[in-house]
Amino acid sequence: MNRTAKILAVVTTLTAFSSTAWATNGDNMLAVGPNARAMGGVGLANPQDAISAVFDNPAAMCFGPYCPQSQFDFAGTLFMPHVDTKVSNAGGTYKAEGHETIFAIPAIGLSVPFGGDKPEEMKWRFGLAAYGVSGLGVDYRNTDVDRPIGGAGSPPLIAGKYSNLQIMKFAPSLSYRLTPNMSVGAAMHVDYATLDLGEGSSSGYGIGAQPGFIYKMTDDLSLGFSYISPQEVSHDRVTDFDGDGSMDTLKLEAPQRVGVGIAYELFKKRLLLEVDGRWVNWSGANGYDDFDWEDQWIVGVGGQYAVLPEKLFLRAGYSYGNNPVNEHNNWAAGSTTSVQGKNIPTYYYETFRIVGFPAVIEHHVTLGFGYNVTDNFSLNLGYMHAFENSISEQGPDVLGNPARIESSLSEDSLEFGLSWRF
Repeated sequence: MNRTAKILAVVTTLTAFSSTAWATNGDNMLAVGPNARAMGGVGLANPQDAISAVFDNPAAMCFGPYCPQSQFDFAGTLFMPHVDTKVSNAGGTYKAEGHETIFAIPAIGLSVPFGGDKPEEMKWRFGLAAYGVSGLGVDYRNTDVDRPIGGAGSPPLIAGKYSNLQIMKFAPSLSYRLTPNMSVGAAMHVDYATLDLGEGSSSGYGIGAQPGFIYKMTDDLSLGFSYISPQEVSHDRVTDFDGDGSMDTLKLEAPQRVGVGIAYELFKKRLLLEVDGRWVNWSGANGYDDFDWEDQWIVGVGGQYAVLPEKLFLRAGYSYGNNPVNEHNNWAAGSTTSVQGKNIPTYYYETFRIVGFPAVIEHHVTLGFGYNVTDNFSLNLGYMHAFENSISEQGPDVLGNPARIESSLSEDSLEFGLSWRF
């Protein structure tokens, strides 16, 4: 128990350093940890480490490859987004690339058994994880689009030239093995979110829950289910939406999510294949509904092959999620759009959506490998590429002239992780 207490202390300390920027499915991470990310983000039915078990499906802690032992995971992601925008109007065409930044995103996870004399007899497991789970942002300050729309003294060309949303999650969890082939689990989500729209950051807390279920139909075939409740955070005095001289509040709600997965092991468990499907209710989430995001359907396919049984593993995967940001065209000149009771000129509403939050990625490919250095210590590496996708709209600007707004985004990331079983 002394070692477990020390691990818990490390988890609590490192929580303070978790952060994120730029995500891949809407503003959500594809997955947490190099194992799941290298397999296309799957893990609802058969996660391969403690950190992805807590993230994807707490019930899966009872059947992971780390069972019946305890496991501590440390993971890190180096995230590299590539974003650019273009605005065309009567004055010309203005292009800009976002400032290239590499974001370091840490994550930690723990899973331990309890409730019996020996680990193999313990039906309960406790889990704890802290990770950056959501984020989005652009920085077009001091670029060609950071200018007046007309001559000196005229309104700005765009809204949304700078945005930075970060959400860190702290998730204690419990799971219980009902039968040798069935388990249930639940995690409490405590969110810490910060939002900066160029006028100073605003932080807040949210809370939610994640129940899950695992059923092993056979020793090789697993089914998983997980639900995540909505989690709202209020960002006070974050920006002046309607230009009345007072700072406004923006409420953003992490949407409810439903996920199901099926995993099958072949060739004496040397090959693991998993398919996951998820529904993300952006259209019903406060804030995202104001900016007209539609619901997202995500499908992930991943595989792991033991090149050297219990020693060397190769992983690969693919994920698709439809672009949730709806396109609008030909809005009325001089019109306004209401966002949580504040009326914004529609042109600036649209540039804020398209330029400031271009969450339009759809296709991802991933790969990686894992190596068990010893029976108790393993190293995992991964890579993800999110293919470029674009969004464009056209309509009158605030001066009544025809305008066209375009943004595109692609992403790369490198993942690494260390796992210790004890």
